Amino acid sequence: MVRNLPVIHVSDMILVDTLKKEGVVITSLAALSIPSTSQVLQAAESLIPQISKNRSGSKNEFVIHATSEQIMESSEIFFWGLEQRLLDIAEHYLSLPVAYHGIYFRQDITNTVKRKSRLWHTDMEDRKMFKIIIYLNDVNEDGGPFQYISKSFTSTITQSLRYNFSYISDETMQRIVPLSNWKSCIGSSGTVIFVDTANIFHRGKIPIASDRFTIFYDYTSRQPKCPYYCKSSLPKDNLQLLSTQFSENQRRCVFWQ
Repeated sequence: MVRNLPVIHVSDMILVDTLKKEGVVITSLAALSIPSTSQVLQAAESLIPQISKNRSGSKNEFVIHATSEQIMESSEIFFWGLEQRLLDIAEHYLSLPVAYHGIYFRQDITNTVKRKSRLWHTDMEDRKMFKIIIYLNDVNEDGGPFQYISKSFTSTITQSLRYNFSYISDETMQRIVPLSNWKSCIGSSGTVIFVDTANIFHRGKIPIASDRFTIFYDYTSRQPKCPYYCKSSLPKDNLQLLSTQFSENQRRCVFWQ
């Protein structure tokens, strides 16, 4: 039974309805007009040159993440994902109380490595998931765009492959869904993608022209299908330090377990 949901603006309701139908909605930070966005962009601008220092040098490396320490120094980025409006949108989509798992500030490296999130997959943490992806630089077809296959193909792919949450190569996917149905989310810096990664096949296309900088915000219900995989992006002691600034609702979203 659907619980009593918060009241949201009609434009946000359209976003939710589109996400339910398509699995993906593309908008922008400017269109969302969330008050704390300017602080987030300022913090991101400072953080971008820092995360390259985290590179391991492994030949299989394809993504660099900001460390917990770096995120704590730029906590405005973490708090953006706790904006009440975003929590309300997530709750409308999930139709259940929201768990906020934090952020991943990432640099996807220009190379030819084909591993993990660069291959087709769906996420297994919950029956429905809610993610927000922000592009921090212009992303064209050669810049490693987020790619997905229309939700209408999900059951066909799942049944054809007897899918078990493994990663799928381009060659295998192309036998089931033609290239013409692979969709790229291209856009300028500030592009925002809302996506249910549990219910559409998706991947990050390999960037061949320039590195891609993004922030991923992750949400599930508080009764996820696979709670083992629903860990916060920050250690608990960091969350406790931030919690002095949480509202009661934000506290419930972060400390949901």
